[in-house]
Amino acid sequence: MSLKPELEISSATAQAIVDCVLPGHAVAELSRVHGGEIAAVYQLAFVGSQAPLILKVYPDSLLWKMQKEANVLPLVHDRLSVAVPRILRADDSKRLLGLSFVLMTKLEGSILGGLAQTLSSQQLASAYVRIGQVLREFHRIPMDAFGYIGPTGVWTEHGTNRAYLSFQFERKLKEFANRGGAPGVAQRVAECAAKRAYLLDECAHPVLCHNDLHAGNVLAEIADGAVRLTGVLDFEGALAGDPLMDVAKALYYLDDEARAALFEGYGDMGQRHWSEALDLYHLYFVLELWCWMAQIGNRQPLEKLALDLERCSTA
Repeated sequence: MSLKPELEISSATAQAIVDCVLPGHAVAELSRVHGGEIAAVYQLAFVGSQAPLILKVYPDSLLWKMQKEANVLPLVHDRLSVAVPRILRADDSKRLLGLSFVLMTKLEGSILGGLAQTLSSQQLASAYVRIGQVLREFHRIPMDAFGYIGPTGVWTEHGTNRAYLSFQFERKLKEFANRGGAPGVAQRVAECAAKRAYLLDECAHPVLCHNDLHAGNVLAEIADGAVRLTGVLDFEGALAGDPLMDVAKALYYLDDEARAALFEGYGDMGQRHWSEALDLYHLYFVLELWCWMAQIGNRQPLEKLALDLERCSTA
């Protein structure tokens, strides 16, 4: 199953979309951009000096993801040391495309994940130091309640971090079972989460978490041999919660060297049992990822993820 829309956009339709926000600017080329599991992403290039724009088209089933990104982005404008896109138009009328879309500014730079193989170990480490610093900047933005952010604010608000994560573990374990996960694994995960729930009490105040800050969502460029981060993308998974939850998800993708660099950039974790908390959030993230892969029909990684769930819940 693919959630991403598959559609051909005509030149006339692309021009009509642009005319809503930049009348008088002629579209020269529309090209598909690789990336994202939810939205179909296109770049619009123009005749003349107008900078390119990005068009993201969303499936009907995930319209709320589009609305969410349009509402989260203003929270971080001018709050980070790197750029984020600016929404020029968010349209759910379906009048122009038959689907909902956002038109946004295109940031400078290339996806860090694509650059990684061309970088020295020192350059890559410096990039992850900066990612750690950017994570810290996100976590200086306070939120009013713990919970996943929806199209207009925090969904199902929780007064404490423990209440939020206990709710999430219960919800995801139910989904795990409904999608065919092994009952024994689910039982071990539930017992582990309950046993370690006291770790969640160390975070008293929720902050804005990007919740997916990996090399595929970071833009960078190389100048005079140095790597400079130029932007952050994809705010569709943002939540209000414990900053360590955000750190744990960022660490999931990294080897030991990159992890050390991210820790260096982030600095003081601010909690007494931060290492144990990161392990608990890792367990939750693997559970969440298993459910997501099952939902989109990508069954290839499920066995490996289930083994990781078993390992983390019995350690």
